[in-house]
Amino acid sequence: MKHYKAIIYDIDGTLLNTVDQNMYPLIRIIKEELGEDWTYEQVVPFTAQPGLKTIRDLGIRDVEGVYARWVRYVNEYGPGALPYDGIPELLDAAEERGLLQGIVSSKRRKQYGIDMGRHGYDKRMAAAVLCEDTEHHKPHPEPMFECLRLLGVEGKDALYLGDTRSDMEAARAAGMDFAYASWGSFFPMERSEPDFYLDHPTDLIEYL
Repeated sequence: MKHYKAIIYDIDGTLLNTVDQNMYPLIRIIKEELGEDWTYEQVVPFTAQPGLKTIRDLGIRDVEGVYARWVRYVNEYGPGALPYDGIPELLDAAEERGLLQGIVSSKRRKQYGIDMGRHGYDKRMAAAVLCEDTEHHKPHPEPMFECLRLLGVEGKDALYLGDTRSDMEAARAAGMDFAYASWGSFFPMERSEPDFYLDHPTDLIEYL
């Protein structure tokens, strides 16, 4: 069995359940800015891309201002970002096995500090590559290569855990194996597509 030196994680839909926290406020933004009533199903595809790009793609002119309001609504929403069942055990197992742990996410650094810091997960990561850190974003491999550089490992020695096809494409382009987090995904895959198709976070432990 292959032994990895590092495991790199996506956040939204993978480590933390942030979908409702982000999407219901986005529906509110669309209503305020465009006067349109969008369904939950219509906004879910935006979970796979950076928030600023979402605002631009919606054709909203005051991108930074409206994005800031969306962030405020997100942080006012309910209980905040909560880890999926099994994530604490996965992080513990990776640490016990001596793996370096890192993040590649399109989340902005300030929000990363709020969502991950709430649980102390930010302190467990040896590297975090976020929206502001690279010119290109997933599915482009640039953020993956940057995280590998910061961790000091090669792609063949790292595994990426994510919930979208763009996660898989970025990982593969960087020479990394890919584990699919089905528990938080709105982007179904066939079981044969990822290197590891996971029904629960703890399913990955045996492969580390």
